[in-house]
Amino acid sequence: MNKAILRIVGIALVVSPAIGIAQSRKPTAATYITKEDVDKVNATPGVDRTIKVLDIGDQHFSVGIIHRGKTGAPAAAAAGGAARGGAPATPAANTQACGDTSGTPSGSSGIAHDKQTEGYYIVSGAGTMVTGGRIINGRTSAPDSEVTTTLNGPSCSGQMGGSDVVKRDVKVGDIVIIPAGVPHGWANIPDHVDYLSFRPSADILTVGYEHPALKK
Repeated sequence: MNKAILRIVGIALVVSPAIGIAQSRKPTAATYITKEDVDKVNATPGVDRTIKVLDIGDQHFSVGIIHRGKTGAPAAAAAGGAARGGAPATPAANTQACGDTSGTPSGSSGIAHDKQTEGYYIVSGAGTMVTGGRIINGRTSAPDSEVTTTLNGPSCSGQMGGSDVVKRDVKVGDIVIIPAGVPHGWANIPDHVDYLSFRPSADILTVGYEHPALKK
């Protein structure tokens, strides 16, 4: 019995430093992102710009600012292609088929993220969002694409379809929460729409990332 007790105590002494180290990594301070920071990142080229990725203890948390121009305008060079509301792109060699192989597309393109939930807060402009349904005859994001590596993890892009597809006009001040696996895209943007994105995830995004514009 005494030997068993000593053995348990010994294991506890070995494990306790490791526990202490793990606990010491828990964030103990708030992070402030100013309006000036957001504006500085939003002024850079592109569509989907991550501002920062933080460690919030049990999850990674990304904050970004997204800009989409008028529907039908030439697409800016950015991640997402058709999934972000532009014209369907030619499938890359390192993508695979995904989504349903049957069904009637609604006419809108979208993207569904396997693991990444997104929250949007509209800060400028307006448009018509399309959410729900399923991706029809889609393609996965390339393993080395920005969507997969720095934005949303594994995703499926293509035409959206299904009886539960919803079109909804959104404006400044509106909030949209899109759970992982739910297709989403834009059907119409009259002029532009800018929105903050909030992305909590277990391990998708790299903690410590900060947009280069904030380092200048």
